[in-house]
Amino acid sequence: MTWTDPGARITGRVEVRTRDMQTGQWSQWLRLDGDSGQGENGAARGGTEPAWVGPSDAVEARVTSNGKASAGLPAGLRLDMIDPGTGDADAIEPAAFAIDDTDEPTTAPADPTEPQSSISPSPEGTPDQEPSTEPSVGESPSASAPPATAPVTSSPSASSSATPTPTPADTGPTAPPSTAPQPPITSRANWGADESISPEEPGYLPGGKIKAVVVHHTAESNTYTCAQAPAVVRGIYAYHVKQLGWKDVGYNFLVDKCGTVYEGRKGGVDRPVQGAHAYGFNAETVGISVLGTYTDTAPPQAAMLSVARIAAWKLGQYGVNPAGTTMLTAGDAGTNYFRKSWAKGAQLSFPVIHGHRDGYNTQCPGNAFYSQLATIRTWASGPVSGLAVKSVTGAGLSGTKYYTKADITVNWSVSTPNALIKQNELLIDGKPVATAAGTATSAKAKLAIGTHTVAVRATHISGKTSTSSAATVIAETTTPSFTTKPALALRTGTVNTTAVPMTLSWKAADSAALKEVRLTAPVAKTYGPATASASHTAPSGTARTWNMTAYDYAGNAASASVTATPVILQETAAIKSGTWTTKSSSSYLGGKSYSSSFKNASMTWTFTGRSAAWVVSRASTSGQAYVYVDGAKVATIDLKSSTTKYREALWTKTWSSSTKHTVKIVVVGTTGRPAITTDGLVYIK
Repeated sequence: MTWTDPGARITGRVEVRTRDMQTGQWSQWLRLDGDSGQGENGAARGGTEPAWVGPSDAVEARVTSNGKASAGLPAGLRLDMIDPGTGDADAIEPAAFAIDDTDEPTTAPADPTEPQSSISPSPEGTPDQEPSTEPSVGESPSASAPPATAPVTSSPSASSSATPTPTPADTGPTAPPSTAPQPPITSRANWGADESISPEEPGYLPGGKIKAVVVHHTAESNTYTCAQAPAVVRGIYAYHVKQLGWKDVGYNFLVDKCGTVYEGRKGGVDRPVQGAHAYGFNAETVGISVLGTYTDTAPPQAAMLSVARIAAWKLGQYGVNPAGTTMLTAGDAGTNYFRKSWAKGAQLSFPVIHGHRDGYNTQCPGNAFYSQLATIRTWASGPVSGLAVKSVTGAGLSGTKYYTKADITVNWSVSTPNALIKQNELLIDGKPVATAAGTATSAKAKLAIGTHTVAVRATHISGKTSTSSAATVIAETTTPSFTTKPALALRTGTVNTTAVPMTLSWKAADSAALKEVRLTAPVAKTYGPATASASHTAPSGTARTWNMTAYDYAGNAASASVTATPVILQETAAIKSGTWTTKSSSSYLGGKSYSSSFKNASMTWTFTGRSAAWVVSRASTSGQAYVYVDGAKVATIDLKSSTTKYREALWTKTWSSSTKHTVKIVVVGTTGRPAITTDGLVYIK
């Protein structure tokens, strides 16, 4: 919506809606902010902000006065429609309109951030001030189909080109080098700017120095695609020039939601071009606007990252700290969004990177975006934040220390986006040993034997550095040792010919840090460094080798093994004395066992081995027996059990080496329950 007097202001509510060309559906009402600012010297008309609506075949507009009486609308009020085309801005025509006297527009809810006054023209500002770009607050169009014409590509890699720095005949200011690199920028030619509509020479900041960055949003629909973004830029450009009569687009730079940066006002992206974006403060600032409205939702990270990169680059040309504050001189009296007022010529303190609302009574750049400006300042100013070593590949972590043989890969993370990091350095004992790109999150190194500190130093695009906390990495090649070699011993439990219960024992140690001990054969098991034994079973009559490997946290390893054969000696293999009765059952080893109730009846086995176990059957009526080893009494065993048990290894004995031994069991003749039943002897050879 535009009107004749560029100094007039609508303080009510201006809304439009459009009918989608493909679906025929009307969009929701979209609010257009009713004050685009004073305009440039010689501006043709005043107007609201423009809004991207996509291909449409009908439009409706309404203006309400927040329920109050109106003294009249600005003269020459009209609806302007813009077809951004592919660079030809001639297709800009005022729209026809119809007045329906019988259907009074519905009064929209009042905006609590806007003064509740009637719709009336009110001159504001002075001719030499640049215009403010105000937000459209309200609903976005429901449809945003691609334009009929093919859009200009918005790929930064394909269309990045800065306007050349001045030639010898150019009287404009030179472009100073920056402490930060220039991000990719899509040139005016590549987004399709029709230079014929703005032939006037560019203007430059009076002092030739940028002191601050003003962040905006364009306050329109967020439903555009990134392929449509150049058309959105062309539409804004055409509106500012052809309808409002400005000499060029108001912003210095525009950024779409995918992070593509577009050259705005001409004159050289690397020079201090004076824009028309922050009424009263254009003479010392650069304006960056993100396409879309960000009242409730912040821009995508890609867009905010591009804003930070442009800000770092432009401020770096003039030695201005993006995280600092600066004093700006008001070019005219004004009031900001927070109701702070000032007179023309006042010296005001601003954050170097601030929102449009800080210097003008507007919601721009939207509440959600405004709350992210602190993040953008941190990103633009540096140093890199959140830098931390996350892990060390090729090393084992024990407690707070890493252990390795020599070769490591250090992995780190940051909270600062990688595009803002110039380079990373891997520090060993405080000295750089490897340099990696800013996008890298790991680097390799080879350590000498000994204890080292490992850290990462990141350089921000501003040149500021930050260093992570150091990790301790110990390089060592000493292998672990088995201080007690693996050994097998029989244990109590139920005996089967396929599963004789045994205990595997060992003891491992390391000069630095033992990690684990692995059993690799005949089964695979892994044990912690403090474990020294484990229960296993093995079939009888079969020799098996038990292989073990001890590992430390550096990856050094040592192996050891033991070979053993469990052997079952049936009761028939024993030398008997006294009376024994044969008992048959599938529950006994070999299907038979011997039983005796006669005192001093005995049974003796002789074998060569290092561990033995007596196998018995038990019941509530079972009695007691004496056990003799190599002629000496060593135990009295009570076989009584509340439940019946078969093939139970009830008593075991283990020696330090394999030698010849005799085991003799003798019936005690316990009163009332004298009987014992033996199922043989098991030993390990």
